[in-house]
Amino acid sequence: MDVRSRNNVVVTGRDSGPVVLLAHGFGCDQNLWRLVAPVLAEQFRVVLFDHVGAGESDLSAWSPQRYATLDGYASDVLDICDELDLRDVVLVGHSVSAMIAVLAANRAPSRFAKLVLLTPSPCYLDDGDYRGGFSRSDIDELLDSLDSNYLGWAGAMAPVIMGNPERPELGAELTESFCRTDPAIARVFAKATFLSDNRDDLPGVSVPTLIIQCRQDAIAPPEVGRFVHEQIRGSELVTLDAIGHCPQLSAPASTAAAITAFASADAR
Repeated sequence: MDVRSRNNVVVTGRDSGPVVLLAHGFGCDQNLWRLVAPVLAEQFRVVLFDHVGAGESDLSAWSPQRYATLDGYASDVLDICDELDLRDVVLVGHSVSAMIAVLAANRAPSRFAKLVLLTPSPCYLDDGDYRGGFSRSDIDELLDSLDSNYLGWAGAMAPVIMGNPERPELGAELTESFCRTDPAIARVFAKATFLSDNRDDLPGVSVPTLIIQCRQDAIAPPEVGRFVHEQIRGSELVTLDAIGHCPQLSAPASTAAAITAFASADAR
């Protein structure tokens, strides 16, 4: 299958030079980068894509077996890099795609120059001293609600994920994005997202890494960002003066500035 069509790959920005590959989160598509991508394109070759099952990807390529875990998505990222012959890539992963980026970089570290993990969470479940932000009953309730009434779940959860209640248009946009996703596909991706535990993968990251978090985030609270920072040796942590889980929409200027500064800096 043609990788470009499968993942609706779009290349913009400079014809040569450093490559920034943008990976979107659950329930979204590459459109959520629209306020950040043009800024990055001024300095970088920017590659956007849709995860299989999202946006304008080839839905016939989706299968519950391949995408039951985050490994299938990590394989797709590596396929895109192979197809476009991308090297020294700065891979930016938002939300669950932060851990997809970690998996991809651990499998093929020579392919990537740097990682940017935007509002990451390696595990959403509280576990002993680790605080992921959700109890098991919270996650079970979330998944049960998604199974029984996906559109209702989308309408209730999207504003919580987005934050910024004084800007309801942001929550409405995320709701619409969720509602464009096939519920059967969303259910599988949600379970892969909220039941995954990638904490043990973090110490294996060997490329320079930036963690970007928001000062207030209902999905990935600041202590989760600090945990990721502590587990990835030599990583940098930036806390944006922003609220919510999607700063590429709610605070695009500061998000783009943080990515640009890290991507353009000489590797330490």
